[in-house]
Amino acid sequence: MNKNPINRFEKYLTIIVLVCMGIGVFVGRFLPIIPETLSRFEIGKVNLPIALLIWFMIYPMMLKIDFTSVKDVSKNPKGLYLTWVVNWLIKPFTMFLIAFLFFTYIYRLWIPSELAKDYLAGAVILGAAPCTAMVFVWSSLTKGNPAYTLVQVATNDLIILVLFVPIVGLLLGIGGFSVPWLTLILSVVLFVVVPLVFASFTRQVLIKKKGLNYFNDVFIKKFSKLTMVGLMLTLVFIFSLQSELIIKNPLHILLISIPLMIQTFFIFFISFYSAKKMKLPFDVAAPAGMIGASNFFELSVAVAIALFPLNPGVALATIVGVLVEVPVMLILVKIANSKQSQFESI
Repeated sequence: MNKNPINRFEKYLTIIVLVCMGIGVFVGRFLPIIPETLSRFEIGKVNLPIALLIWFMIYPMMLKIDFTSVKDVSKNPKGLYLTWVVNWLIKPFTMFLIAFLFFTYIYRLWIPSELAKDYLAGAVILGAAPCTAMVFVWSSLTKGNPAYTLVQVATNDLIILVLFVPIVGLLLGIGGFSVPWLTLILSVVLFVVVPLVFASFTRQVLIKKKGLNYFNDVFIKKFSKLTMVGLMLTLVFIFSLQSELIIKNPLHILLISIPLMIQTFFIFFISFYSAKKMKLPFDVAAPAGMIGASNFFELSVAVAIALFPLNPGVALATIVGVLVEVPVMLILVKIANSKQSQFESI
């Protein structure tokens, strides 16, 4: 695990998103030839430039995950059961309910119905993908058990392969969307399976040849800038495509963020205090709360664009999730750390 839990890029992610939004809107407004040209490069409904940039983000993230840790699942399964139940049986459905309440009823005077429906779809996609690599950061900041956090992340990545498609398809269908199932399945293959397989292969080969210390301290660090550049370029490109929507509806970004933040706090407290009731140690309870509260936003953005290329509001809702991720999670880290003594008395 990284000895410096949160780097500058992660710490200032919210500011980076805002800057990229400004640049993207400027490009879309005054240099529309750039997004128009890039948007033409597609195979099926998948935009190739965005797919490449998403891979630049996801591949380095997958490198950090040791799937051999799954063999340790049976050693202390209670925390894993909690994580799985919250992430897959509670979180996607509460996100749908909270987002449906806000976008359908509370915001009906401020957001047109069709656009509200798009924002609901984006929230659904975001809520169905629990966080992966960024959990290592939040776990470190709460002094979480690194080995246990690794098992939590690895098992959730494997569960994504099985449950993400049916859950997203079900909730989008309930929300009134015609679900392009083949595109949804293809998205998971392209943006989870492919980078996961390549990253796992790379990890095994390099650790065997160079050792674990070289892999963690040298090889992975080489990709940190690649991840940063990939995210920034992706955001600029997406915001350039959505410039008209943002210029006409600047308040919508704030409105979208409110149900997303409510959901984040709600899921954290469910996980965290359920762990307390289950008498789990703090170094297991804190990461369990964090992995459900945060999101796999790289996958969410990619799936939103692939499924709804003509509905920019869907992708915008997932990107707002990126915007609020760091400040909200840092607040939750402080809350968790302030409650540590309650677990020590269990």
